[in-house]
Amino acid sequence: MDDQAQAIGSRVRYWRKRRDIDRQRFADMVGRSTSWLDKVEKGERNLLRLPMLERVADALGVAPEALTDDPTARLAADCVDATEVQAIRSALGRYPALSVNASHTKPATPDQIKRQLEYLGHSWLSSNFTAVAQHLPKLIEDAQVAVEIASTDDEQLATRRSLVMAYRLASSMLLKFEANDVAWLAADRAMQTALPTDDTVALARATRSVARAMTSAGQESDAIVVLGGMADRMRPHLPQSDGDLLPLFGMLFLAASMAAAKIDDDAVALMMHEEADAVVARLSDKHRTHYTVFGPANVAAHRVAALTRLRQGGRALEYVASIDPAIMASLPTERRANYLLDLTASYTYTGSYQNAVRSLTEAERLAPQEVRCRPLAHGLLRALLNSTNGSLSQTVRNMATRAGIPA
Repeated sequence: MDDQAQAIGSRVRYWRKRRDIDRQRFADMVGRSTSWLDKVEKGERNLLRLPMLERVADALGVAPEALTDDPTARLAADCVDATEVQAIRSALGRYPALSVNASHTKPATPDQIKRQLEYLGHSWLSSNFTAVAQHLPKLIEDAQVAVEIASTDDEQLATRRSLVMAYRLASSMLLKFEANDVAWLAADRAMQTALPTDDTVALARATRSVARAMTSAGQESDAIVVLGGMADRMRPHLPQSDGDLLPLFGMLFLAASMAAAKIDDDAVALMMHEEADAVVARLSDKHRTHYTVFGPANVAAHRVAALTRLRQGGRALEYVASIDPAIMASLPTERRANYLLDLTASYTYTGSYQNAVRSLTEAERLAPQEVRCRPLAHGLLRALLNSTNGSLSQTVRNMATRAGIPA
């Protein structure tokens, strides 16, 4: 059995499953039989002839090199790609209310949707973004349909909360990979889903998404106003709230601090950080922070992020020195990786390139998809490529190569 044929066949099978295409459908897409496909995927038939290779790659939505070239294949497997972003965009553009009966003979139950949300939420916090991208379009569609067929007030509230969280996840994913226009759409869909409920939890979650989308679009002052309005709305409900409300309240201030930092408003960024710190002091065992990761570590990480965006690397590093490392180690992977990226930026601003490379190396070890696939990390890599030499430069070049950046 040819090793190259086996490697290509394995990649064809990987991408077919990642695209959720069954054997018969894929065979029809490329004009071949399922037995032909089985032989290709087992490596018993070589797929090197260009017309067929291109046809298979096109059907899978990948470049031919993602099937034939080892480094390209590894990077493609690591990263959310344009096909998956388009699938999320398409899910956001569906309106099941117009054809719900025709499109879903057996809709997902609220419990199934909740379990899928929990799985994708865990994948997000683990920085497994390809898993999120793979399953999110179907989750959005299922949650949309669940809202349309909910028959009681309790079902309406539960399904709308789930749909808001699905839209929030979509918006966060798209912002991370700088598909900002689609992220805006997802955030707005979250808000439009939450508004009819008059539910504080759903509205707070949607507000965070809208504010982050505004911030990404250069409407930072508007974002701060929206977040402040939601915080004012929430205050009277906090004493008698369930476990979700106080952490969501605190996260509004963290979002506001980031928006203020982006427009160089140091005073407001600090004030919002102090408000979030005050909320941390009110947390107790009854408060559920698993969705927000709100707590001392996340508040500290956001302060570092705000100072970094203010391009005050020295102050950011001084603040880092005051943080107990054990607290930061408690953060989930996605939050820790972003903290390390902020450290990398601050070290770079202050000319401490060895520490910058060390932080970026640790971020890649912890969460490869954060460093190899995100435009933000690519910018840091390019800056370090231009600023390092010797063995340090070689380390950066190796990381850049794994990220597909010419070194």
